Amino acid sequence: MRKFFLGLLAIAAVTLTSCSDENDNNLVPIMGNLKLDINGLENLGSDYKYEGWVIVNGAPVSTGVFTADDRGALSQTSFPIESNVLASATTFVLSIEPADDPDPAPAATKLLAGDFSGNSAGLSSTGIVGDFSNSKGKYILATPTDGENNNEFSGVWFLDLTSGSPTAGLTLPTLSAGWKYEGWTVLNGIPVSTGTFTAVGSADDNAEISNFKGDLNNGPGYPGEDFIQNAPVGLTFPTDLKGSTIVISVEPSPDNSSAPFTLKPLAHKVPTDANHHETLIMGTGPVAAISGTVTR
Repeated sequence: MRKFFLGLLAIAAVTLTSCSDENDNNLVPIMGNLKLDINGLENLGSDYKYEGWVIVNGAPVSTGVFTADDRGALSQTSFPIESNVLASATTFVLSIEPADDPDPAPAATKLLAGDFSGNSAGLSSTGIVGDFSNSKGKYILATPTDGENNNEFSGVWFLDLTSGSPTAGLTLPTLSAGWKYEGWTVLNGIPVSTGTFTAVGSADDNAEISNFKGDLNNGPGYPGEDFIQNAPVGLTFPTDLKGSTIVISVEPSPDNSSAPFTLKPLAHKVPTDANHHETLIMGTGPVAAISGTVTR
């Protein structure tokens, strides 16, 4: 009888051990929540999305994708993440990704970042896109690409003529990978690009292929544009830029839209009494940084 009882105990022990091992191998992970509070994000359209990432042991872990509507409201603000992953995260990063994205790694276009302090992180575009607090801008009105002298108010060039010779008119920080500057003139509420660029002392990316410039040459070796021909719908070229608004924006690269992106560190309304070839000074733009917080 004693042997029978001991045998039952042995069978029970084996059964309990087997069940314990099975449960250990099928444990449901303990989940936590990552919550975002970000203002100022724009609607990226159907081709792009926002994606959050936490940095764990130096490697990025996706926290999920979301969109923003025309009012800047996020489609999702709370994201379930494994608790041990959240607890180990040191940094949060927000990137802009293609909607159809085969690459599991973050894109170069990173918009916000912040290090965790306790259970929260303050997010800013300043450290990861660029610090625009000391940005300055100068420009002139002129049309050097057509050789004519009767439409000098129809072009804008980001250069400084105060010394008598042209020098770079923009003081801007070097952008992180995934971003470019773009100049704009806003005419009758319609933004028209002057071209994208990364260096303030060189011609912009479309200097040789612009549809707007004149046929004589490509203009000086600085960012800018002559609006001589092929005007967009609703506008007529040549035009008069007095009273229009000149803007420098910071754009994702590749770009999500033909309109200016949210970040606009410099802007200036051209005085109605401005003279051509006169150096004009830009002011601070409407949005120099985007910020927010993330909590875990």
